Amino acid sequence: MGKIIFYEDKNFSGRHFECSNECADLMCHICRCNSIKVESGSFMIYEKPNYTGNQYYLRRGEYPDYNSWLSVNDSVSSCHLISPEPGSFNVRLYERIEFGGQMMDLVDDCPNVMDRFHINDIFSCNVTNGNWLFYEHPNYRGRMYLIRPGEYKRFSEWGGRNARVGSIRRIMDY
Repeated sequence: MGKIIFYEDKNFSGRHFECSNECADLMCHICRCNSIKVESGSFMIYEKPNYTGNQYYLRRGEYPDYNSWLSVNDSVSSCHLISPEPGSFNVRLYERIEFGGQMMDLVDDCPNVMDRFHINDIFSCNVTNGNWLFYEHPNYRGRMYLIRPGEYKRFSEWGGRNARVGSIRRIMDY
């Protein structure tokens, strides 16, 4: 199990809310979020309710202000625990929607999709093993998207605003 604590004020002060699994609407419990402690597990937090908006991956640790998880504001409205996926990692990437075009297998981290596969965009993917993070830019920078086991026929299904994927990382620490 995981445990995350959301605080309304910076440096772990003010009203707080503890969560151990998922919450589709944190605003029922707190009105803003300026600091977070992840006591166990790893979580994806979302800027908007119902797991939408900008996403941020947080593992065990302390985040004394929203800049420490790379946000630009105090808006955190939903979260969920990332359950461990034992075993190997595998994701199939496609250059077209609905698994069309060139297919590329990935079993490890990829700091630069363009250097490795010579493409700029990933339009669909199929995750058979593990949890992954897609980043908008190379070297694990920019917007991030949690990709869990399953089929994603188009980039909008993982929350992407466009098909740009600059780097990809396995989620290995829990």
